[in-house]
Amino acid sequence: MPPKPAADAPPAADAPPATDAPPAAGAPPAAGAPPAADAPQAPGAPPAPGAPPAPGAPPAQPEEQEPKQTEEELAFYAPSYVCMTVLAVILFPPLGLPAIFFSYKTAQANKNSEWEEAYVNSGRTGWLDVFAILIGLGIIYYYALMV
Repeated sequence: MPPKPAADAPPAADAPPATDAPPAAGAPPAAGAPPAADAPQAPGAPPAPGAPPAPGAPPAQPEEQEPKQTEEELAFYAPSYVCMTVLAVILFPPLGLPAIFFSYKTAQANKNSEWEEAYVNSGRTGWLDVFAILIGLGIIYYYALMV
């Protein structure tokens, strides 16, 4: 068994460098290691998150958020008849499928505060749903009696 070197002895020339030792002052960090906190940014690199913008940089654009609707606006929501539309598609798809389209248009108009369009599409959805359900139930009733 070879003798152990002393703790204060320099490493052998053929020994790999120690990985737990900090790099020397002015030396670049090891590959994969995070840069030092006081290290200057590379030219053209984006600033760190939360860091103040560089002098002369254009002001940051605020993120566009969807406008929040007030409680009064939420009270104006037109019904989209989702459950009735699903039943209409099951019972009579020729009228149920257009009802899905108008139900979707109603929900989008509600979301964008386009109340007139929302109420028009809601009315169309409701009528299509009612007719599809009545026709579908009529067909089921007819086949139940005739078979």
